[in-house]
Amino acid sequence: MTITLNLSPDLEMKLQNKASQEGKEINQVITELLTALLEWEIEDSKEAIKGIQKGLTDFESGNYRSFDEFVEEQYEKYNL
Repeated sequence: MTITLNLSPDLEMKLQNKASQEGKEINQVITELLTALLEWEIEDSKEAIKGIQKGLTDFESGNYRSFDEFVEEQYEKYNL
């Protein structure tokens, strides 16, 4: 598949430099970067969904604290 992108000169230069440093074609570098980004995004979404589900399960089972307790913990944790 062919995709045409309009890149800023700065981004194009960074990609070209990275390709040169790694001894690769710029298309290969772009493909590797996009692949890594998409894999990270998928994993990040899965982790977020797991966290939300855990929170809902905890809430449904009565395992939660008041907002005031949460705020107090944050103040202590971050020296606010």
